[in-house]
Amino acid sequence: MTQRAMSEPARVEAAIPVIDLRPFYAGGVTGRRAVAREIKSACETIGFFMVAGHGVPPALLDDAFAVSREFFDLPVEEKLKAAPVGEVAPRGYAAFEQKGLAATLGVEAPKDLREQFMVGTLDAMPPGLAQYPDAAGCYSPNVWPLHPARYRAVFTELYRCLERQAADLMRAFALALALPEDHFSGMIDHHFSVLGSNHYPALARDPLPGQLRTGAHTDFGSLTMVAPSPNSDGLEAMIEDGVWAEVKPRSGCLVVNIGDMMARWTNDRWRSTLHRVMNPPPGAGARSRRQSIAFFCHPNFDAMVSAFPSCVAPDERPRYEPILAGRHMRAKMEKRSS
Repeated sequence: MTQRAMSEPARVEAAIPVIDLRPFYAGGVTGRRAVAREIKSACETIGFFMVAGHGVPPALLDDAFAVSREFFDLPVEEKLKAAPVGEVAPRGYAAFEQKGLAATLGVEAPKDLREQFMVGTLDAMPPGLAQYPDAAGCYSPNVWPLHPARYRAVFTELYRCLERQAADLMRAFALALALPEDHFSGMIDHHFSVLGSNHYPALARDPLPGQLRTGAHTDFGSLTMVAPSPNSDGLEAMIEDGVWAEVKPRSGCLVVNIGDMMARWTNDRWRSTLHRVMNPPPGAGARSRRQSIAFFCHPNFDAMVSAFPSCVAPDERPRYEPILAGRHMRAKMEKRSS
């Protein structure tokens, strides 16, 4: 299948629900359950929602966008000094047209029209994971740029902040699935989540046939939180078969979507929705420059991803074979980079 073939369906504007998290934090049991019900509805029907009232300071996001923009404005030779060597795990700088996410679904397309800087887990791999020789890559050390000098400090603070926010959302997910609120706590206490800064520069040439800023794909982990820059257009989700919908960001909100592991845990009751970033319109010029910052919440390497019994009806069978979270992730990353 080619990416061009996936780009043909009808396009509409999506009605993405906005969920206020303040009752989850301040509304006691009643507030937490009310937020969980909203999340359950969004995850079952569209797989995308936005959160307001979250705990990520706007000033910190502004700072992260500023220092990452400084980095992406450096000469390519300088940026390549922060590129990783020989490891499939996302770390450091990935150059323009280096990766193609459509390949993770077996789609043939030119590489994506973006560059990235990726930060992995800030904590060392637990000794207990030494029994899995393929786990080390998911906990490999980070690569940091020399310039701007503040990059490491800003993105370390942002990683910790988004790490806490993801844990809160996983608590809400557990309640939405009628599980104990701490159900996921032991599955993310040595997670290998990734924080990425994405830069989509103004295009100097026309895209190749089938080439997009980010090819159509589903995310790999449990959930993704995205902070788009102002006036950041182009994100689309396939809200139903054959229908692409534009996901328009709202000021002060994070965009959240479900990943493949959550779909597996729920036996596809929750949707890991296909999404992409479209190219700017012809003639947009410098106005087409786009940025986003995304936190991908990945469970522990040794977390077993298999359908929860409560999500499998008596006359059903699990749709997926059980798999360790880390092995699912590595298989996807290897396809993306090939």
